[in-house]
Amino acid sequence: MKDLRRALSATILFAVLLGAGLLAWAALRARPQDLPWTRLDLGQPIGLFTGRKLAGLTDDFAECRALLRSAGVRYAVLARVAGAEAQCGYADGVRLAPGGSRGIGFSPANLGTSCPVAAALSLWEWEIVQPAAQKHFGAAVTQIEHLGSYSCRRMYGRGAGDWSEHATADAIDVAGFRLADGTRISVLKDWSEGGEKAAFLREVRGGACKLFSTVLSPDYNAAHRDHLHLDEAERGEMGWRACR
Repeated sequence: MKDLRRALSATILFAVLLGAGLLAWAALRARPQDLPWTRLDLGQPIGLFTGRKLAGLTDDFAECRALLRSAGVRYAVLARVAGAEAQCGYADGVRLAPGGSRGIGFSPANLGTSCPVAAALSLWEWEIVQPAAQKHFGAAVTQIEHLGSYSCRRMYGRGAGDWSEHATADAIDVAGFRLADGTRISVLKDWSEGGEKAAFLREVRGGACKLFSTVLSPDYNAAHRDHLHLDEAERGEMGWRACR
C-alpha cells in the first residue's frame, strides 16, 4: 500500500510540475498555442499542441467553421454525405473557396474535405508550403495537385481490414505543386531526383507532420510513391501521430 501511495504521489507531482513548466514556458514565449488548454487560433504560428487541436475539431464542426472564418478563410459548407457502408460518409465537409487569406488553388478544382483537414491545409499553406517555396525557388505556390479526399473504402482499397480516413473525407492525397512561374513539382517524378524540388517536398512533408495526424510519403512504401497522404485521424488529438 505504501508503495502504491508513493507511486501515486510521484505521478501527481510530475503532472503538476509538467503543467507548471508548460505554463511558464508558454508565458515567457507569449505563445498560447504551446498550451493544451488554449483555444486554437489559425492566425498563430504552429505550436506544440496545434496538431492535436486540429484533430480535435473532428467533433466540433461549428468551432471549426468559426476558426476558418476568423482566419479569413473562404469556404462553402457541403451537404451531408451518407456512404454505402456505415463507416463511410461525413457531416462536416467544406469546400475551400478562392480569395480570402488563402492563395493556393486545387487541381482538380472543387475539392471537398472534412473541416479539420481544410483548417490544417490552410495552416500548412501559410506556415510551411509558401515559406518553403520562397526558400527553394523564390516563387509562390499557386496550385496543389491532388488525388482526392472522400472515398468510401478500406485502407489500400482492400476487401477487409481497417477503414481509410478517406472514407470520412478526413484525408487528402497531394500529388504535386505548381509555382507562380509555371514550375511543377511532382511527388512521383521529383522525390528521388535530388536538388531543390526533392528538398522542397521533404520540407513540406516534415512540416505537415506538425499539423496532420498521419503523413505518409514515398519513404513509407510503394503505395505512396506518387503522393503525400495527409489525414486528421481522431487519434491525433491524443498525440498518436505517424510521420513517414
